Parts: sequence; C-alpha cells; structure tokens
Amino acid sequence: MNETVDQRFKKWIIVQAYKHDGKLHRQWSPAYLTVDDDDVYAVCSRASLVTEANGRKWITREHAVFIFFKKKWLNVICMLKNDGSHDPNAEKGICYYVNIATPTIMDEGKLKYIDYDLDIKLFPDKTTKELDESEFERHIKTYGYSDELTSAIKKSMNEVKLMISKGEYPFDDLSIREIYEKFLNENKPFTPFKQNRDL
Repeated sequence: MNETVDQRFKKWIIVQAYKHDGKLHRQWSPAYLTVDDDDVYAVCSRASLVTEANGRKWITREHAVFIFFKKKWLNVICMLKNDGSHDPNAEKGICYYVNIATPTIMDEGKLKYIDYDLDIKLFPDKTTKELDESEFERHIKTYGYSDELTSAIKKSMNEVKLMISKGEYPFDDLSIREIYEKFLNENKPFTPFKQNRDL
C-alpha cells in the first residue's frame, strides 16, 4: 500500500468520553487527527457516528473541529455552521461547545477524557449560554467529587469564560477554519498513477 495512504488511514481515530466512575459516557467515530502538538490534539470530521452510553446512535450534522487540550481541563467542539450546506438560509459562523473535562490522553489509539458535566456554548453572534449546572451539582453527590476536584472544575469554567472574553485560542474562527482546511487538504483524493506511454 502507498505509504501516504497508510499514514492517512492511521489518523482516523475514535474519541471516548467517560464519567467519573470510569464508565463510557459517549463515543465519536471516526474523526481525523489533524493536529498533534505539545498542547492539543485537534481532530476533524464532516460527519461522525455518536454512540451514547445507553446504546443510542446518531450522526452529527455539522462539519466540526474538536480541540482536545493535553494540559487544560477542557475540550471544545467547534461546529462550522453551513459549511458544505446546500441551504442558503442556514446560519453561518462557528458555534463553540465547551466541555469541562480532564486533560485528554491518547490511549491505545483512542483519545480519552473524563467529562465533568459543566458546559458552555458560544454562539456565532458571540453570546454565551452556560449548561448543565444542575447536573454538576447532582453529580457532586452521586459520584462523590472531592472538594479539590470540585474546585478544579469551577476554576476551569472561570478560565474558559476569560478565554472567550479575550477571543483566545481556540475561540477564534480563523484558527479553526485553518485547521479544517488542513483536514480537507490532507484528505483530497489521490491522483491515480498514469503510465507514460512514450516510455
């Protein structure tokens, strides 16, 4: 097999979110590993199969860039609205969905993290909405989050709000679109080899 083709296939990976008790919460498959540097894994997809803990499966609709931090307690799903859509009236822009979670690790070829309930959504018009606060408060008791863990989760939420207010990476559309373009360029169809008949 062509080495470049083989390398490309190896970049298609699975993403798994767990809960505090170690049980699988949600899985995305497949997604393409586009960036792997000292700070983040960035994976992209045009559509991805999502499998919930209860077995329910569904397909994502938007083209997306997932930013998984290796050292920070968050990850971000960047949904590119109307990219590739045939609906001229569809909303344009990027919607950012932030999960407060442990730093992401690569384990046996899968990206894995523990989801800690609190989420925040940044809309294309730059308004925000905080989500799942009641679930977080409930899970503090259900899972027995320690005071130290609870403090770390709340601290990360405050850091995310500050990052958003400053437009820091990954909350800038240009950076996300550049990552998505890299994904598209790396996945262009290969040009079939044509033998030179003059030889």
